[in-house]
Parts: sequence; C-alpha cells; structure tokens
Amino acid sequence: MSLAFLAERQLAISAVRRAAFLTNSVFNKLVKNETLTKGDKSPVTVGDYAAQAVISSMIHKAFPGDPIVGEEDAKELRVDSGKEMRDRIVELANEAITRELGVGDVKEWGIGPGQELTPDELLDSIDRGNFEGGRSGRMWTIDPIDGTKGFLRGEQYAVCLSLIVDSKVQVGVIGCPNLPYDLSKPDGQVGCIFVAVRGQGAEQMNLEGSQPVPISIPSFSPSQLNFLESVEAAHSSHSTNDKISTLLAITRNPIRMDSQAKYGALARGDGGAYMRMPTGVGYREKIWDHAPGSLLVEEAGGVVSDSRGLPLDFGLGRTLGENFGVIATGKNWHTKVLSAVQQAVTPQAKV
Repeated sequence: MSLAFLAERQLAISAVRRAAFLTNSVFNKLVKNETLTKGDKSPVTVGDYAAQAVISSMIHKAFPGDPIVGEEDAKELRVDSGKEMRDRIVELANEAITRELGVGDVKEWGIGPGQELTPDELLDSIDRGNFEGGRSGRMWTIDPIDGTKGFLRGEQYAVCLSLIVDSKVQVGVIGCPNLPYDLSKPDGQVGCIFVAVRGQGAEQMNLEGSQPVPISIPSFSPSQLNFLESVEAAHSSHSTNDKISTLLAITRNPIRMDSQAKYGALARGDGGAYMRMPTGVGYREKIWDHAPGSLLVEEAGGVVSDSRGLPLDFGLGRTLGENFGVIATGKNWHTKVLSAVQQAVTPQAKV
C-alpha cells in the first residue's frame, strides 16, 4: 500500500531545500553588506519575496489546482520604484530554481538547469500566496523566512511549508539552515530539515534531503525539563513563562531561539516544552507560523494546544483567530504545563 501524500512530501522537501539555499545566499551576499532592518529594501525582504517565489512556482507546477496562503504579495514590485528590488529577487530566485537536480528533485516541478522564469512569472508566483484560507479543501502555507531577526543576526530562522487539507495539517516541512544537526555538538554539522506527514511520524534529515532519521520527544523528568522560548520578548511573554517555570519547579534555563526551529528542537528532544503566550491584546497568530511545527510535534509524540487545552484551528482563514497562546510539549507533560499556564495567566496569579 502506498503512503499518503508521498508526492506532496517530496515536493515540500525539495522546495524547502531550494529556498534554504536561496536564503543562505541572501545572507552571504546582502546581509553582511547592508543596513540590518526590515525596511522596504532590506535583505530580509528580498529573501522573503524570492523564497516565496521559488516555493510557490514549484507547488504550481506540481499541483496547479492547489491554492497557497503566503506571507508576501508582489504589489510593490510591479511599480517602477520597485525595479531595483525586483531585479535582485529575479536573480536570486532563478539562481535557486536553476541549481542542479538533487536528491528527490523532479524537473517537471520547473527546477534544474535551463528552467529560468521571467520576472512576470516570478511575480505571479509570489501573488499566488493571496488565498484567504478556509475550512475545506487543500491549501499550502508558506513562511519563506520565519524569524527575521534571527536571520539578520546569522542565528536561527526557518523556511516553513505545510499542506492543509480540510483544516487539518497533513504535511509539514521546516528547513533550519543554521541549526546544529545535533545541538550537543554546536561545532559539528549545521543545517537540517524536519519532516512530518500525519500518521507517518517525524524525521530529521540534512540540508541535502538525505540521511533521514526518526525523531521523537523523550519523557523528561522534572529535573531535565526546560522551555524553548523566543529570543524576542515582544513575540512571547517571558515573564509569563517565568511564572510557569516557578509553578512547575523548573530550574533549568530556557533555550531561546527564533522561528519555528523551536518546534524542530522540541520534536527531537532539545527542550521539553514550547510556549508562545500572548504579549498583548489584538495580535492574531498566522497559520503559517504554526502549521508545519504543530504537525511535527504531534508526529514526534507530542501535544499542541492553546491555553484552553483546545487544538489549534487552521480552518479560520489566514490566522488562528482570537489569540489564546500556543503550548507544545511531550504527552506526559502537557496536562501539567497546561494547568500551570492557566494558573499563571489568571488576573490574580501571583507566584
């Protein structure tokens, strides 16, 4: 019997690999030489556009009927003032698209030598990411550079892709170009890709898409447990996490890194829990920020919920709706962490 979503899985791995090559190229060519802000013409914006163009063009070739929920649109690139950025994006995207075929690559996806796209074709690829999402049918989510500040610092960021079918994530791939393959060996091999397909487990492979190994979340003892947190306090409340650590008597320091790399680190056991608690009123989490990571953790034997204990809902459109936070842990810790979260976030909570 053939495995479900086999073609989608391989396409996602291939697309993330090429986009990871592209984002590394952007960092090496542009970041080191330019002002490090996310202004209109900053390197990270160029990388966002170009990576989304590459991934979207490959999805369209492989599955032309599938809509895409992407972070970027090409409106600003179609006017005369966007020519300089547009030219850079076209050059970088075609450099990635025309790379030699590698493990699992298929030329019919529009990749390999001689497969350059025109500027208009690349802008159209970016604009295919304008789907509004919804409860039914197939759709892909793209986050071309998740972890902007980590990317600019040369630290952790991720290239993230997922396939959602009838509001359930079925395929998730996260490329982490700067994450050590083994966190206990920071001077060893760097860069990995995390892959999950619903019902088929989770695995980690190298950036070439080879040497896959199964990964799972271990059963941490209380003395071993620590949290994975965002570097930026603006993204998730560090003070709330500190309260929760006290309630759970956790003594180990948190591991802080940007992006959905935290989901990958959790899935392979680098830390025991990842929480993203709201820092204020009004912000709504985007589905592309959590779709691949949530599936990865679940397939590695974990549980992902909001602070009410409910599953994340990927059928509400481009966001997860009202923000109740995100809690991801191994199965043996989820109930305990959830209870501590609920205690810590009540208005009268004092720890």
